Amino acid sequence: MLGCVFLTGGGAGGIWGAWQNICESGTCPSIAQIRTFEHEQTSKLLAHDGRQIAEIGYERRTPVSIHALPEFIPQAVVAIEDKRFYSHGGFDPFGIARAVFGVLTFRNLGGGSTITQQLARNLFDEIGFQRKYVRKLREVQVALDIERSYTKDQILEAYLNEIYMGRGWGFQSAAQNYLGKNLTDLNVAEAALLAAILNVPAWYDPFRHPERAKNRRDLVLSRMAAEGYLTTDEAERWKRFPLPESPPTGLVTSVAPYFEEWVRQILDSRFGDDIYRNGLRVYTTLDIDMQRAAQASMEEGWAAVEADTMNFERPLKAEFDTVRSFPGSTPYLQGAFIAIDPLTGDVRALIGGRDYEQSKFDRARLAQRQAGSSFKPFVYTAAIASGIPASHIVVDGPVVIPQVSGEDWRPANFDGEFEGPMTMRRGLYTSTNMIAIKVGWEEVGMETVAQTARRMGIRTEIERFPSSTIGAAEVIPLEVAEAYSAFANLGKKVRPFPILRVEDAQGTVIWDPEPDRTQVLDSLVARIMVSMLEDVVSLGTGYNAIRIRSGLPRAIRAGGKTGTTNDGTDVWFTGFTPNLLATVWFGMDAPVPIYTLGPGKLQATGARIPAPVWGSFMRRVYLGVDGDEENGVEAQPPLLPIPDGWPILPGLKTALVDKQTGKLASRWCPEEDRYLEYYIPGTEPTEFCDRSDRRFRGSRTP
Repeated sequence: MLGCVFLTGGGAGGIWGAWQNICESGTCPSIAQIRTFEHEQTSKLLAHDGRQIAEIGYERRTPVSIHALPEFIPQAVVAIEDKRFYSHGGFDPFGIARAVFGVLTFRNLGGGSTITQQLARNLFDEIGFQRKYVRKLREVQVALDIERSYTKDQILEAYLNEIYMGRGWGFQSAAQNYLGKNLTDLNVAEAALLAAILNVPAWYDPFRHPERAKNRRDLVLSRMAAEGYLTTDEAERWKRFPLPESPPTGLVTSVAPYFEEWVRQILDSRFGDDIYRNGLRVYTTLDIDMQRAAQASMEEGWAAVEADTMNFERPLKAEFDTVRSFPGSTPYLQGAFIAIDPLTGDVRALIGGRDYEQSKFDRARLAQRQAGSSFKPFVYTAAIASGIPASHIVVDGPVVIPQVSGEDWRPANFDGEFEGPMTMRRGLYTSTNMIAIKVGWEEVGMETVAQTARRMGIRTEIERFPSSTIGAAEVIPLEVAEAYSAFANLGKKVRPFPILRVEDAQGTVIWDPEPDRTQVLDSLVARIMVSMLEDVVSLGTGYNAIRIRSGLPRAIRAGGKTGTTNDGTDVWFTGFTPNLLATVWFGMDAPVPIYTLGPGKLQATGARIPAPVWGSFMRRVYLGVDGDEENGVEAQPPLLPIPDGWPILPGLKTALVDKQTGKLASRWCPEEDRYLEYYIPGTEPTEFCDRSDRRFRGSRTP
């Protein structure tokens, strides 16, 4: 047997003669590379309050200093992997001889690589992973160079941080993913388990192969006793310590996958490969609690639609739970949600679809869908800015507009009825199509309307057709939120953005993006529009869903607009308070009506589906959630204070007017028809109403 070892040593010596040329072809890292090496680290995505939400990178690891660790952690690794680590120079001839002897005698006596050699092949791809003597010689060469460049503690620290552990790279990631602890909190048995796993992580995974993992862990403990790191009694006692039975709970999971992907794309564009390797810390605008509130509210909305079997006859999401991904559109009901701070543009929550794994298409940022009535506020904004007051009377009656094709366009209201004369204000909160068409097409002009929408943030094409006044144009949910921010912010629109700042691994700020705010409306125009949009929630199409069904109290001042396309294919609600704005969209990926149309069937509307979701979300944000012990629901405190309403701006005129005529209120008109209207100076009425001739007797009132 000794002869075999001697011959093996001689053979190795022969190979050693070729050693000097083994790295000449550039297949080994240079000394400079070795001395300047840094671990690849994932970049951490953090919520606005510093809580981690995700990691981005090729190898998930969190480096730790060896001097911060209990001494039994490195001792366990040295005992099982390389007991002569502190005495050899990077290459251990005795270890190589033992490994070869084991091969020749068909016995597993351990590998021949030192910790430094293992580190060498893990750090530098140039060495290669072929099972050939060339690779081994390259390993030895690089290991010797590493030993000349670093201390033993530095080498062992690098090894502990670099080694692949099956559930992440490095011991810190392994401690979290196997044991749910930080590395500094492990006991001896847990340290021995990690040292056992690193040999072949898949083979010794304690959740898949507990018996193998325990046997290997106990071997580590025995080796620690043999090397004097533990007494025999201590080793035996720690062998009785139980292994973890299942992966720890509470690990970082993806709470906002569509949001995270948006952030990744922005970072990739700006920083390139650094974002995947250099351990940046990215503080995002996400509010984890608001994201969860948004998700819960959207789930309620999806569930409510799918439970309405009388009207909803599309495929259910539950029918596709086993589908891994869809190459194109999904067959079930989808939706999108965006919540932003209207003052800063910080995106607090974002949902781009029901299941990121099945469909990575982000409907919040990328889907172009018909706006329906959610476009009408741009029509009325253009009118107010043009000097037409909110009390301006327009007749709700039939409209016939000749088309280029030679046919006439004959639009209708949602209920097919006409109401006669009404104020522009009422036309908005009742979402009366004829009023928007007449104001936008006949009085203001479609060019002015389109330019107003574009200036406010709608960047998709708005065709200069009369149908665009009632939302025929396709828009993107995120851009709708941006445009409505000009209302909430009294004239300044803000570009939604998901990143607060980026720091390098040392904590130096390397990017600090400023909010992109632009004054796009006169503040008086915006304030009048806020008042009109508040009526949508207080009197109009949003009232029942938000104030009644969702129970959002009137103390929470809010404005917004429902949106419904003609056949109920796309339904919207965008609403805002002074400190929070949210856009909600529901629809099928294939543009077909949500509810199957037919006799006795309801039509999907913005008031019926997304408005209650918006109201539910705002209730969670401002009022919190009551606990329910029986159903396992924990109480949640409010996430934002209830803000004061919008101020009455200096320069804004007010007047008591008659809602049937739009003229100044007088004793000749019913007192119950009076209301307070806001005016840009010079646009207020000068005539008093006189309804003594009863011309308006048959008109309906809200």
